Amino acid sequence: MEKIPYKIYLSENEIPKQWYNVRADMKNKPAPLLNPATLKPMTLEELSQVFCEELAKQELDDTTPYIDIPDEIRDFYKMYRPSPLVRAYCLEKALDTPAKIYYKFEGNNTSGSHKLNSAIAQAYYAKKQGLKGVTTETGAGQWGTALSMACAYLGLDCKVFMVKCSYEQKPFRREVMRTYGADVTPSPSDTTEVGRKILAEHPGTTGSLGCAISEAVEVAVKSEGYRYVLGSVLSQVLLHQTVIGLEAKAALDKYGVKPDMIIGCAGGGSNLGGLVSPFMGEKLRGEKDYEIIAVEPASCPSLTRGKYAYDFCDTGMVCPLAKMYTLGSGFIPSANHAGGLRYHGMSSVLSQLYDDGLMTARSVEQTAVFAAAQQFARIEGILPAPESSHAIRVAIDEALKCKETGEEKTILFGLTGTGYFDMVAYQRFNDGQMSDHIPTDEELKAGFDGMPKVDL
Repeated sequence: MEKIPYKIYLSENEIPKQWYNVRADMKNKPAPLLNPATLKPMTLEELSQVFCEELAKQELDDTTPYIDIPDEIRDFYKMYRPSPLVRAYCLEKALDTPAKIYYKFEGNNTSGSHKLNSAIAQAYYAKKQGLKGVTTETGAGQWGTALSMACAYLGLDCKVFMVKCSYEQKPFRREVMRTYGADVTPSPSDTTEVGRKILAEHPGTTGSLGCAISEAVEVAVKSEGYRYVLGSVLSQVLLHQTVIGLEAKAALDKYGVKPDMIIGCAGGGSNLGGLVSPFMGEKLRGEKDYEIIAVEPASCPSLTRGKYAYDFCDTGMVCPLAKMYTLGSGFIPSANHAGGLRYHGMSSVLSQLYDDGLMTARSVEQTAVFAAAQQFARIEGILPAPESSHAIRVAIDEALKCKETGEEKTILFGLTGTGYFDMVAYQRFNDGQMSDHIPTDEELKAGFDGMPKVDL
């Protein structure tokens, strides 16, 4: 058999022409978003008051398996796609494992992450609708950077609310956003009603994605010619991110490789959902089987310790209710360094798949995550983002299990982006100043107690 190269590249013509909608193959569909005022499923008209109309249609569509990618978006993709699928020969050798390890690398663009895949799509539909601009939140700053880049490309205004701890820890990522013309505000802020309320209730808070979402939605709703766009969680975002999994599968298929195990970090779900959806589709259709693992921070364990229930998507309780694994919209996690994973809930799509037993989840502590990140950087030569490093941690753990058992498993994981703007975190790890915080049952109970009582 031909030796598989270190990097498997697809041609420009092999960029997917359609996104894959995994909901079409799900027997148990994700529960609908609910209007918090009426507790009725959100309609297209209601969603279109917050989101672009075409994106609202995608959010509600759980029957169309493939949705065409507009030529303008594919042309933009060509600047950095297809992204490479890498055989981690060096890591395999260093671990002395019989496992075969592959990773799909999404950090080879200016935003440094996979987020650009959906940012350009959402900005495109906003521009097509004739809007002036968009608002959004960002955790680690990768989504904000990606959206800023997409908006600059299309001539749209971009207002970003950045989680305060990341705003302070990652000033250079903030400046990249500003370079692309975005207005960046640390969240929670005193510029919105909901921000002032959160600050009053939680003085000195370092913020969360839930807080930033609330502020961004408020500004979008109150500003004529603006709509809100989101970097994760929503079904439309998972849809756009399936270019990751579609490319990964096409590259593996070229060499007749079938992964036994697929691993991705999980915050809101965009990266994990994008990577695993095409493989999950085969699993749902009974064509093939895969072990799929979601990896989340122990400080924000929505899947492993959360409740599967309807909850607000944001801390300010202004967004629709989603049925998902959640820690409660009032839960504000500790200021760990994986800002992109500090979200209280999980994608409704992934939550349903997890509840149906089609995937598993693990939580890992950040000191162990950074140890894996450092090991990976020294062996594979890429400095990974803290978020991505959660997947690396479990991929290494699984490869070492194969060493013990002698199993020759094939492991695929998502390397969502680079960590070159996360050097404060790496500095604290290298200086021995990083600690782990695992929320107590009492801390989680406070979040659960604030959840809405929805009996459907």
